[in-house]
Amino acid sequence: MAFQTAATTPPPPARLLPVAVLLWLAGVYLRIPVLVAPPLAPFIGDELALTQALTGALTTLPILMLAIGAMPGSLAISRIGPRNTLALAMLIMVIGSAGRGLVPDTFTLMIASAVMGLGVAMMQPALPALLPRWLEPHHIALGSAIYMNGMLMGEFIGAGITLPVLMPLLDNSWRATVLAWSLPALLVVAALFLPKRDLARPAHKAAWLPDWKNPLTLRLGLLLGLSGSMFFGLNAYMGNLLEQQGRIGLLSEALFWYNIAQVFASLVMLKMARAWVGRRTFIVVMAVLSIAGTVGTLVLEGWWFIASATLMSFVAGILLILLVALPPLLVNSAETGRLSAGTFLVGYTMAFSVPMLGGLLADWTGDTRHAVMAMVAYSLLVLPLAFTLDLKRKKDQPAS
Repeated sequence: MAFQTAATTPPPPARLLPVAVLLWLAGVYLRIPVLVAPPLAPFIGDELALTQALTGALTTLPILMLAIGAMPGSLAISRIGPRNTLALAMLIMVIGSAGRGLVPDTFTLMIASAVMGLGVAMMQPALPALLPRWLEPHHIALGSAIYMNGMLMGEFIGAGITLPVLMPLLDNSWRATVLAWSLPALLVVAALFLPKRDLARPAHKAAWLPDWKNPLTLRLGLLLGLSGSMFFGLNAYMGNLLEQQGRIGLLSEALFWYNIAQVFASLVMLKMARAWVGRRTFIVVMAVLSIAGTVGTLVLEGWWFIASATLMSFVAGILLILLVALPPLLVNSAETGRLSAGTFLVGYTMAFSVPMLGGLLADWTGDTRHAVMAMVAYSLLVLPLAFTLDLKRKKDQPAS
């Protein structure tokens, strides 16, 4: 994929701040549209008479779309470039997200949720593909940490501010709250075109399907599934685990510390990204600690359970950033979107399917811990991949 030379010249340091702000804001919208659903679900369910399964689908359907929509994102990057893809993806996300606040019935609500998930999924490979075109090579790891910090802050903001702050300001209307979270993204879309570079489209059509011959595609994807399945899975089964212990009263504290831990992880990576990204040792250590923290939730109770879950969330957040930051460092800018899309396709497929299969096992046995054991078993199976990752940049793919 060839771009005009003038369009790929990285900005001088003085212009890094506005680029960093744009990356952070785009990162925020990777998660806010998804994570506002859980706190609003009871209100949506009451008005539209949703079943338990459909209420849960408000969150799980977009997560499934994160896997399905990775390929359309890669295709768009190869045809219209990463900046235009990011802008298009955010528009699709706004249409779906705002549409949820206008729907008249359950069917259109699910359609809008799927459209929103598609937009978010297309944003994911566009951001790492954009980094080599907006940033100097030695700033790429920091750029990844910046937009991932925005993403993880979006998780906490969406889940933590919606009910106590935003909804009361909007007359306790869930529809107005959804619109209030969604529509400001249009300002971010417009601002994406302020940096006067990388406006060109690809000079010719390039490959966009995942390169399954590249071992990184599957290896990074399966390891991303390790991080995602344990984080999303433990989040989903937290209440059932505490109820099984007779400690359901600790659920709000557990969810608070569990989710804010990822914010602290992203802040650590803002400081340590350049030193840690691209080093296999840190990937191995964080993966092992993630598994250890998850195992701790099986054997510990009460506040020790919360401490172990919080540790897992913290190190899984660091592992997520370490993995997502690799594609723009390991392959050239033309291949970054393709590798990222393949990684997200595999990773989010695992993040969705492993907890779901664990849940089916728990339903069959009547013990919620078996759902967590399924996630641990998957993680132990793919952990050896971390020890053999080849993190050297391909010699035939020079830095952008």
